[in-house]
Amino acid sequence: MPIAALLAVLLVSSGFVMGYKVAQEIKIEKADVQSAQKIIDLQLTDAEIEQLLPNLNRGLADVRELHEYPLDNATPPAVLFNPNIGRTNFPAQKKIEWLLPNKVEMPKDKNDLAFYTVAQLSSLIKNKKISSVELTQFFLDRLEKHGGTLEAVITITKERALAQAKKADDLLAKGTYLGPLHGIPYGAKDLLAVPGYKTTWGAAPYKDQDRGDELATVIKKLDDAGAVLVAKLTLGALAMGDVWYGGTTKNPWNLEQGASGSSAGSASATSAGLVPFALGTETLGSIVSPSTRNGVTGLRPTFGRVSKSGAMALSWSMDKIGPIARNAFDCALVFEVIRGSDGIDLSVQDAPFNYNGKMDLSKLRVGYLKSYFDNTRNETQKKNDQQVLDELIKLGADLKPVEWVSDLPFGGMLNILSAEAAAAFDELTRSNRDSLLVRQNSGAWPNSFREARFITAVDYINSNRVRYEVMQKVNELMKDYDVVISPSLGNNQLSTTNLTGHPAVVMKNGYTQNGSPTSISFIGNLYDEATILAVARAYQEATGFDEENPPLFVKK
Repeated sequence: MPIAALLAVLLVSSGFVMGYKVAQEIKIEKADVQSAQKIIDLQLTDAEIEQLLPNLNRGLADVRELHEYPLDNATPPAVLFNPNIGRTNFPAQKKIEWLLPNKVEMPKDKNDLAFYTVAQLSSLIKNKKISSVELTQFFLDRLEKHGGTLEAVITITKERALAQAKKADDLLAKGTYLGPLHGIPYGAKDLLAVPGYKTTWGAAPYKDQDRGDELATVIKKLDDAGAVLVAKLTLGALAMGDVWYGGTTKNPWNLEQGASGSSAGSASATSAGLVPFALGTETLGSIVSPSTRNGVTGLRPTFGRVSKSGAMALSWSMDKIGPIARNAFDCALVFEVIRGSDGIDLSVQDAPFNYNGKMDLSKLRVGYLKSYFDNTRNETQKKNDQQVLDELIKLGADLKPVEWVSDLPFGGMLNILSAEAAAAFDELTRSNRDSLLVRQNSGAWPNSFREARFITAVDYINSNRVRYEVMQKVNELMKDYDVVISPSLGNNQLSTTNLTGHPAVVMKNGYTQNGSPTSISFIGNLYDEATILAVARAYQEATGFDEENPPLFVKK
């Protein structure tokens, strides 16, 4: 893009100059360019500016024509992000032996069903010890009873749920069993479109949004597997934090604390036993952070493993959809259903998922980010993280210290997210409906979207060029390991792996002094969710943290 057109975009793309509305009759003057170049770290001479001005003013018409063209949030850029550097083929898919429990009994107290795993509930359904309609009604009742307390539910999809549950029961009665998710209720973050129900994105400007016949691919895949959608759950407005237009989603371990975000409702509802599992999304921590806060297990898959079709776009090159569940085994069961291409989201690759639930850790190459563990300041968190390493050693792992990539402009690279998010919500900013969002501080979306207008196209592209180098460095490091253990939050691991597209599993590893959960993360190679899920399962079976539930919601 010529610099003339670039500066024209900077000055008028959002109808703002330094925070003030611009009149349509604007003429760009020398002083305007002098001010603008400070923002974009450019130094032009007076002669260069004089030469530039006619081009900038001629470019205004083109810029305005682009602004007037309607673009739906679902329309992606023509350029697709692919985390897969240099790999041309994948191994064959093998048959997965799930080894599901077969002798699960109904609890004496039916309330205990709230904290049964997907695997346990699957056995009850398959062996006809409970019907899907009964189980669905049980979770609908839990949602009605506790959803308001947690501020975790936007819409209960009761009519759809009971119809799906009856269909699941009818199929089973005729001898058709669709697999481990047959008849299992679940919730979905309310940025996934479902016909017949509003899709609010957690934000007041969209709280009555009807996406028409649009059905998110992940919901369709779960429909086809016999799963039962019982609720659309809260998210921080436009996928940031835990504040939505109806309140602040709560952590069931501590109701004075927010659930973190942005998959706040998905993590909170799963933790409190309102659903057996839920779908979340992550761009920069939105599965990892709420899974940590609410003490559940989250899988952030490799970028391009799960179709984003029908999901709100925040960052086309960073958004991922993954399951939040009680444990790693449940995440594996859900991931097997939702992964794979759909012919719509062209970023998705059909890589195999060769899951083996009984992994011999002594045969794996396991690393840990030593300096990250050493530099953890909170002593309770440090103790909890260290016991993970100790437990893995007991399980046979030969741990090797790893130094993560550093000395790179990570803050600058996050301009990728900022620019893409501002583009996704261009109309919201331009229409001034961003004033309807609850959060209006300097770190909230309205201000961030405006700030992003001053990221130049040149800097966006160069950020992606640095990103490519980071991808190379992380892939070079990961080729020597099957899994790398890291503290979940802090340092640059979370931003790095979200930029490179690497998968991670996050799970509870203890508690803070006030009783809120803490977590640990297992990072894997691209497209190798199978290994990190298996290692996470081994750790959970050895420790039992995944079986501990928030006391306020047990037997209620």
